[in-house]
Amino acid sequence: MSTLTLVIGNKNYSSWSLRPWLAMKQAGLDFAEVRIPLDTPETHARILQYSPTGRVPVLIHDDLTVWDSLAICEYLAEQFAGHWLPEDRAARAIARSISAEMHSGFSNLRQHMPMDCRARLPGQGRAPGVQSDIDRITEIWRTCRQQFGTGGNFLFGQFTFADAMYAPVVSRFVTYGVELDGIAKAYADAVWALLSMQEWVAAAEAESEYLAESKL
Repeated sequence: MSTLTLVIGNKNYSSWSLRPWLAMKQAGLDFAEVRIPLDTPETHARILQYSPTGRVPVLIHDDLTVWDSLAICEYLAEQFAGHWLPEDRAARAIARSISAEMHSGFSNLRQHMPMDCRARLPGQGRAPGVQSDIDRITEIWRTCRQQFGTGGNFLFGQFTFADAMYAPVVSRFVTYGVELDGIAKAYADAVWALLSMQEWVAAAEAESEYLAESKL
């Protein structure tokens, strides 16, 4: 029997770790979890035991190592969870496009509204450029829900790894009190209400580590 191990960072701060973790939980995959606290003198060396980049997350599947959240999700979709991407060709292409946009974009939001599941900081983080990122993200949510979202509560109806890619943004919006309405609010509420998302948040709240600043 093949074995899956996911190496992650602090649940309170590591948005990139949340993405594949949530997707794997939603798919019902059985996997071991290795949590390595970030920003300690030992962090980099410990992660290097699993990953050539020294960064989390890392997936180990038997003797194969896959790093980077998006690559992990793509790999697992191929191997175990075809439903992680929409069946329709056009929807599948859009799902990949918005996942890649999340992967490489929204630097202002990342910098000024870092993920912190424990905190409640309404009104903070509103630096120049942040609102533009928020507007683009909510535009993506509305467009996907309107064009592809019938049959479920998520961007493409049923949960796909595109939803996992945007889950940390939902957490940020909760932390910083970003007001949403209509389709965007209903979507964020659906992601936040997932049992697996709440499991992650509960574990984050139970952690004892504090990082001075996180842009993960």
